[in-house]
Amino acid sequence: MQMSDERTAKAPTMWMATVRPNGTPHLVPIWFVVVDEKWYFATDPQSVKARNLQQNPAIAISLEDGTNPYVVEGNAKIVKPTKKVADAFLKKYNWDVSDDDDYVLFEVTVKRKVLG
Repeated sequence: MQMSDERTAKAPTMWMATVRPNGTPHLVPIWFVVVDEKWYFATDPQSVKARNLQQNPAIAISLEDGTNPYVVEGNAKIVKPTKKVADAFLKKYNWDVSDDDDYVLFEVTVKRKVLG
């Protein structure tokens, strides 16, 4: 089994679940990086996931490999990208999130982690 940091570095996308105001779940795949134990993703500020998280910061995240589970639960908030986070997105996706005004960056603080 790969170490968790190797898995998050190599995984192209994560699945994330947020909660709509009416209580129903919203599940989507999205690009991400993990820096210093925190998960980061960028999205359109008007997207369903962004609107959901602004009214309820609870989030669940999973890597795509269902035979070797990696699931985290936590809370998300909008942050400005640090150089370290911007460099991680640039390295993984060739995307400069620090220079993209069409997106907001969310930081997820992990409260619970389940590894398979």
